[in-house]
Amino acid sequence: MKGIAGFYYVHVEGCGIYECKAKGIFRKDHIKPLVGDNVELDVLDETEKLGNIRRILPRKSALIRPAVANVDQALILFAIVKPNPNFNLLDRFLIRMERQKLPTVICFNKEDIASPSEKEALRSAYETCGYQVLFISALENRGLEQVRSLLAGKTTTLAGPSGVGKSSLINRLSPDTHMETGEISEKIERGRHTTRHSEIIALGNETYIMDTPGFTSLDISEITKEELGGYYPEFREYEPFCKFRGCAHISEPACGVKEAVEEGKISPVRYENYQVLYRELKEIRRYS
Repeated sequence: MKGIAGFYYVHVEGCGIYECKAKGIFRKDHIKPLVGDNVELDVLDETEKLGNIRRILPRKSALIRPAVANVDQALILFAIVKPNPNFNLLDRFLIRMERQKLPTVICFNKEDIASPSEKEALRSAYETCGYQVLFISALENRGLEQVRSLLAGKTTTLAGPSGVGKSSLINRLSPDTHMETGEISEKIERGRHTTRHSEIIALGNETYIMDTPGFTSLDISEITKEELGGYYPEFREYEPFCKFRGCAHISEPACGVKEAVEEGKISPVRYENYQVLYRELKEIRRYS
């Protein structure tokens, strides 16, 4: 259910939650139990509910950041304003989810203080990529029925930067959780980290959400610049119109993707981020 400082809290149906350590063989094999893992444990003390994790069962999915396992989908939460969304960070997260082939929904919070034009700019940028985009106000309880419907019957990882309202959303979805919520620093408009570990929260029958720590950066250096375009789903429709096979969509002439950007069929924000990330990955390979 959660892991803190080497202790893992495992829910055993009908028995409760056991505080466990992981056996040394996991460290030897460089394996770490993840929140969401199904495990086998040895009970050390039934009264105190203490145990050792002896086996991690096969995972259907595993993410590096957030570090969770066995999820069905991801819900990425950003604020529309205060703080303004970091599109480069959002795209990095989407690339990671595309790499894992994990269905992803983008949720923008704080619609109660956003203008219609701000909302429309976000919708046009990301719905054209094929992602479902939701607008909510956790503060005013707006749009949450649609969120509940999307979560029903699934295990969902909730992720996003600090200060966008993740803990407030959890509190609305599961009022008994009473999670600590942080205030936005007026000076830098960045949220304080209030969630320091990943944790599964049961919302209903077969419905779970994983709250995860906020982040301000996300490394994607494990992929190559040649792979990058494959994680932008909106490119696929236009790549057959590229003159050159293996077109990088950067400086090549007669590029179907660049033409689609010029015609407004692909978001210029997304394409600009693609260019930034492509050059970043190119530099990494140059100096590695």
